[in-house]
Amino acid sequence: MTALDLSSPVAVVGTGTMGQGIAQVALVAGHPVRLYDAAPGRAQEAADAIGARLDRLVEKGRLTGAGRDAARARLVPAGRLTDLADCSLVIEAVLERLEVKQRLFGELEDIVGEDCLLATNTSSLSVTAIGGALRHAGRLVGLHFFNPAPLLPLVEVVSGFATDVTSATRAYETARAWGKTPVACADTPGFIVNRIARPFYAEAFAAYETQAADPATIDAILRESGGFRMGAFELTDLIGQDVNESVTHSVWESFFQDVRFTPSLVQRRLVESGRLGRKTGQGWYAYGDGAERPEPHTAEKAQAPAYVVVEGDLGPAADLLALIREAGISVREDGEDHGTRLVLPSGGQLVLADGQTSVEFRDVVYFDLALDYREATRIALSASQDTSPQTLAEATGLFQALGKDVSVIGDLPGMIVARTVARIIDLAHDAVAKGVATEEDIDTAMRLGVNYPLGPFEWGRRLGRGWAYSLLEDLHPRDPSGRYAPSLALYRHAYASEDREGTS
Repeated sequence: MTALDLSSPVAVVGTGTMGQGIAQVALVAGHPVRLYDAAPGRAQEAADAIGARLDRLVEKGRLTGAGRDAARARLVPAGRLTDLADCSLVIEAVLERLEVKQRLFGELEDIVGEDCLLATNTSSLSVTAIGGALRHAGRLVGLHFFNPAPLLPLVEVVSGFATDVTSATRAYETARAWGKTPVACADTPGFIVNRIARPFYAEAFAAYETQAADPATIDAILRESGGFRMGAFELTDLIGQDVNESVTHSVWESFFQDVRFTPSLVQRRLVESGRLGRKTGQGWYAYGDGAERPEPHTAEKAQAPAYVVVEGDLGPAADLLALIREAGISVREDGEDHGTRLVLPSGGQLVLADGQTSVEFRDVVYFDLALDYREATRIALSASQDTSPQTLAEATGLFQALGKDVSVIGDLPGMIVARTVARIIDLAHDAVAKGVATEEDIDTAMRLGVNYPLGPFEWGRRLGRGWAYSLLEDLHPRDPSGRYAPSLALYRHAYASEDREGTS
């Protein structure tokens, strides 16, 4: 099954930001495009807005004048739904309400030809449920574009329970012909991106709720140590707290209130207060005139230790040893197998976040996971009230000697980056085990859909087969909610032999 021929008319129903963006994508690809909106005059307004954006593409050299004129000639506002009768593909981008979408597709089914592909751009509703009221649900597929559609490459191609393979394949190939990067997924709550991304927000909010750190510090750690483009607090301010919380709530409810997807109470309070982020001028941060972004907590300068003793290979943090030597600090190796840690001159230990807490041990400082310890500009440390001030000072001075800013947070098991990445990896393995998508498509979706520095399986290979499972297994008994219980899929992955399952 191949992509739609460029001569085939494509219709977009709903002319908001997303509808206009999808129409522009189809138009620039070369299709005749019909725009329809139930509100009188909206289709024409949308056509004018798209025309203005085409003008800007010409100004930027991304489209020729002739190409713009041809595209404008192919764009037609439709006054009635029946004007879409000869279309080969109709994509809806209307209100996110099940009954509204079902009614629309029911009307379209009586108008378009039997070979017309019907697509929903829903981000939170079930494609299966939307198609449930149709006589021929096999031709309905999800085409979930990401905003802004003309710029972001990812499209989730979602097969409902009744979607025909031929319909899904044609939708997939059409999205690819439009210059997009499609990924195939089953009809599951949140699809790929909105399902697997939940821990990125949830773990940041949980760290804040337990007073381990403030939003500015958590965001800085996620960016400067974890390698994420934005922190969770600033990103949800950009998305809109109401929008982000609505998606989280929808996924949670759709999974029958699965504890892994539990919404955040503190975010609910933010929404209730009307502090929705950038669009209201206040969210986690203030955005009014003269508003200043709070600075992350950064530790005062401390003296670097003269030496460290390394026990074990430090696992994902092994690169630190070369950095420590380059900083002129002596690295002594202990031949005894006491675990994987650094011992400081005070006798205290420096340990990579593992899901346990500092207070459980004598004089232990934990340090957080980094995407790349050489490139990271900030490292988080955690300690308990029983940790020796000297040990914490030596740990702080060590990382400062490596050129890192240091943020000291509360005694949070799994810290911030480590627990976030472990949970993302876990949800990704669970999704594959349940037939949601392939490992490759999940990695692609998370890199392109939410700009993660690595896909979950790429991250898992870098960190080691059992790393995420071990961290969550340690975290699980330390949290009464049950949200950190590792999935059966991750358990199987951790204990499977390399030669039977490969290296993923």
